[in-house]
Amino acid sequence: MSDPAPWYRRKGFWNLPNAITVVRIAVIPVMVALLLETPGRWQAVTAMAVFVAAMLGDVLDGYLARRWNLVSVAGAFLDPLADKLLVATTMVMLVAIGWLPAWIVGVIICRELTITALRTIALEEGLLLPADSLGKFKTAFQSTALGFILWHYETTYWFWPERTVDAHSVGIVLMYVALGFTVLSGANYLMNFFKHAAEKERREGLR
Repeated sequence: MSDPAPWYRRKGFWNLPNAITVVRIAVIPVMVALLLETPGRWQAVTAMAVFVAAMLGDVLDGYLARRWNLVSVAGAFLDPLADKLLVATTMVMLVAIGWLPAWIVGVIICRELTITALRTIALEEGLLLPADSLGKFKTAFQSTALGFILWHYETTYWFWPERTVDAHSVGIVLMYVALGFTVLSGANYLMNFFKHAAEKERREGLR
């Protein structure tokens, strides 16, 4: 018997939350095209708008999936994957055009790979490593920083022509803050992993 609910609220893969996730993944080649060469002012604004819309979509699809009880294995896999692919691709393209230091991107990507590996091992061992507040702060500052770096150019206030916003400098400062949360959250995950692993070994040794 078919699901009587409208398509966007149906169980299964094709519903609105998963469709938003698929669109976010489809945005990645668009970001690559926009950042293949150093973008001009309007191209940079377009890239920033596309990136911000995709990150807002990350919030929206998760909210809708929980609200409509559409949380699924496919969605749980694709949602964080879309986020990481979009952010990593954008950062690599920004390094290529000289708008972001390569070492910052290296640290962030190494952290993501390490935490992904830890979660995989933890899952196999039956250990629970929930997301912490440091990781959420990292994501918030990192996304905001990339938005400003993509904006890049100095912009004049329409209501105060004498003042300008140096979007790139603001983005770099925020990225350093995000980098701090990246390192701290990574260290926290490592400590929790080894703590939980030691507790599991101790419990098994007492049996």
